[in-house]
Amino acid sequence: MGNQQRPAIATEIRLSFSPPTSRIAEALDSRSYRLYLRRTRDGPVAVGDRWNEFVNKGCGTTQDVVLRVESVHDGDSIGEETVFVFEPYD
Repeated sequence: MGNQQRPAIATEIRLSFSPPTSRIAEALDSRSYRLYLRRTRDGPVAVGDRWNEFVNKGCGTTQDVVLRVESVHDGDSIGEETVFVFEPYD
């Protein structure tokens, strides 16, 4: 058997988002969006990664959003306990 180490789960990942609108900030802050990110981005993550995503605008419409990894704390992988912090991209 191999001597592979499991990736360390990050405690916090800080993500910037663009475009920086209040509607996008509200959508990103929802519990359901955080769960969505944990499922779809499960695995390794690094500062500088860019993710092309979308958020729900209501009535079946979506808004494109770019998320950029600004910092990763205490690990290198996304897991169930990882906390996401969102901030507008300047």
